[in-house]
Amino acid sequence: MSTAVFRFYGELNDFLPPKHRQSDIEYNFQNTPAIKDAIEALGVPHTEVDLIVVNGQSVGFSYRLRDGDRVAVYPVFESLDISPIVQLREKPLRNIAFVADVHLGKLARLLRLLGFDTLHSNEYDDHELVAIAASEGRIVLTRDRDLLKHNAVTHGYWLRSTDPVEQAREVVRRFNLETLIDPFRRCLVCNGLLEPVEKREVLTQVPPRVAVEHDEFFRCISCQKLYWRGTHYPKLKKHIAAIVGDMDKKPS
Repeated sequence: MSTAVFRFYGELNDFLPPKHRQSDIEYNFQNTPAIKDAIEALGVPHTEVDLIVVNGQSVGFSYRLRDGDRVAVYPVFESLDISPIVQLREKPLRNIAFVADVHLGKLARLLRLLGFDTLHSNEYDDHELVAIAASEGRIVLTRDRDLLKHNAVTHGYWLRSTDPVEQAREVVRRFNLETLIDPFRRCLVCNGLLEPVEKREVLTQVPPRVAVEHDEFFRCISCQKLYWRGTHYPKLKKHIAAIVGDMDKKPS
């Protein structure tokens, strides 16, 4: 039986039992398992890891553990560029896009409200969700740690909170999205983009009172749902303010 010593840093400790947090962990193993398998056996999904250092050297997920190895595992560095030494992923995703698991419908709606491409369906099972993430280059959002351990999932995030607003804050912070927020540009129902539509084109499709009180209308290019600044608009603005602060941005 061989032994390696692991130490996890930062928020990676959220995945560990209390006795293992902020401390050295002795990991016993046979043969030479991949370090990715050892990390996940200890409870940490590989998608949460940004840097692995073994005996002072940066290594990738395929590194094979050896007896006596000392392993330091770090979370994503939000404000420090460590790309010259990271060996975990070939390249970052070209565009930020998410797929949320079946339990995160409210979060998906809030992310769409902020303008982020977010797929969600109550019909997705785990295999479908993983396949979508892999084929479309999407980041998996979930509260299911095991889902993030699928080999096909290269980018994902385990949400700490169960509150949708706080979850949205987590996502914005985790992926540094503050400057990319563009509210009221996506359909809250289907995720499609919104485009302006002339009032005369929708007069027969909205209630008479709405036609009298409003001049700006927007239509989803995917499901054709119409939007205007009705009584729901102040409530949506409050949701945005709760996540990122006060703003008064027109749909675009």
